[in-house]
Amino acid sequence: MTSARLPRAARLTRAADFAALGRDAAALGTRHFVARYRFSPSGHARMAQSVSKRVHKSAVQRNRIKRQIRTAFRLRREHMPALDMLVIARTTAAAADNRVLAADLAALLQRLAALKLQHAPGTMPG
Repeated sequence: MTSARLPRAARLTRAADFAALGRDAAALGTRHFVARYRFSPSGHARMAQSVSKRVHKSAVQRNRIKRQIRTAFRLRREHMPALDMLVIARTTAAAADNRVLAADLAALLQRLAALKLQHAPGTMPG
């Protein structure tokens, strides 16, 4: 049986990484999520998530949303460009069922995967 856990290399863990996302990141949004992203100096996609108490007071509901975020990223990580991203749940996410959240996350990650990064090696400046 394989682990459903994200490897440490695929997670944002350092405070400096979060600070950089706060300073110089772009954002994309969907109905239930916002992703702040920037070029990853690590050379591969890394993710963190934020589901605040404002989204739902129940930890069970917040953890359900976090599981959906992790699963969506884990399934698509191999096809993602080298981005550091912070996926933030909107308050509307708590009322949505898992299928709706999964579809919304798939759309968000597909849009992120389609980005042409200026800092990516081998691309021309433009």
